[in-house]
Amino acid sequence: MSLTTSTFFNNRRKAEIIIVGIIAILMIVVFPILNSNGVISNFTLSIWGKYFSFALLAISVDMLWGYMGLLSLGQALFFSLGGYMLGMYLMRAIDFNGIPPFLGFLGFKDSLPAIWQPFSSFPFAVAMVLIVPGLLALAFGFLAFRSRIKGVYFSILTQALTYGAYLLFSRQELRMGGDNGFTDFRTILGYDIRSDETQRTLYVITALTVLLTYIGLRWLNNTKFGLVQRAIRDSENRVLFSGYASAHYKLFIFVLSAMIAAIGGALFVTQVRIINPGEMTTVKSLEAVVWCAIGGRGTIVGPIIGAVGVNSLKSWASREYPDLWLFILGLTFMFAVLFMPKGLVGLPAQLKSYWAKWRPKDEPDPSPSPPGDDLAISDAVTETNAPSTSAPASNIASK
Repeated sequence: MSLTTSTFFNNRRKAEIIIVGIIAILMIVVFPILNSNGVISNFTLSIWGKYFSFALLAISVDMLWGYMGLLSLGQALFFSLGGYMLGMYLMRAIDFNGIPPFLGFLGFKDSLPAIWQPFSSFPFAVAMVLIVPGLLALAFGFLAFRSRIKGVYFSILTQALTYGAYLLFSRQELRMGGDNGFTDFRTILGYDIRSDETQRTLYVITALTVLLTYIGLRWLNNTKFGLVQRAIRDSENRVLFSGYASAHYKLFIFVLSAMIAAIGGALFVTQVRIINPGEMTTVKSLEAVVWCAIGGRGTIVGPIIGAVGVNSLKSWASREYPDLWLFILGLTFMFAVLFMPKGLVGLPAQLKSYWAKWRPKDEPDPSPSPPGDDLAISDAVTETNAPSTSAPASNIASK
């Protein structure tokens, strides 16, 4: 790697760290303070909390699509499973003798189904948020990656899995609320989930989770594991010929992405206080893919920007232009796909390349040469112009 390229990437990393740090301070510190002083409403704070939970879903898509080359259309399933697991605890916290109202309507007056009984424990529910989606991803991924399923076939299978789960959770026989799902949550750990202080705390937890996920994945991608991960995306056959078991790497990332999506779903439930099968449709998974594409896949920070930006645009357009907001979103997506192939994160570099392409040839380059380039050029010119002191090849051969 040349000195110029190395300097560019180092400056880019430093700029990204500074920008992320500033935004983190604003979101985690300044926003809650403004909310406590009445400058920002509770509704606005909960909306931003919902955006950040969607950001975790987008990150899970990017882990597979951006870094492994696997387009999963089933991440919304894991997102919803995380929401359902925590929702079962929240439903048991409703004061109806520990029996959710919809189960009472189904005939469970004195006792609960066996699957519901352990969810009176908050630690158990939190553990299930990770374990249930993780085990499902482990089982599905083991079968898929052992058979070397990839590309469009992997996308179709994940879409089929999600649709099957949607049909299953829509049935009353599963004892999960059917089409209505879970709603009307009231308390969490004994605190009123609708109070200002609780909502502020849940918002901070959600924002911190996004920040810690970003830091953890940045670290992972800078390790040898991350290098192999990107190599699988670019050429899996070369990785196999190098002696690496690519299926193990893909399975690990698939399970990890499922857990991250599930955490986002659990935090989503605390922000909007509802979860139903509509959150696990393939449409929601496709939305997450769009967030990732618009923000910039393969960048970690891009999906966060895409999830927050697209959902903010969606809220604004549906409020200001209720008859046109779908067209506004559609045009935005088309523009992003056609003119921003690297997303919003790659837009500055894209504009810079366009400027370099169309800049007049006689205009000097405004960027200064990195230290050492002038010396290297001078040495190269000196070596070229200096007389040769070596003997001709014919003389050496004759000797």
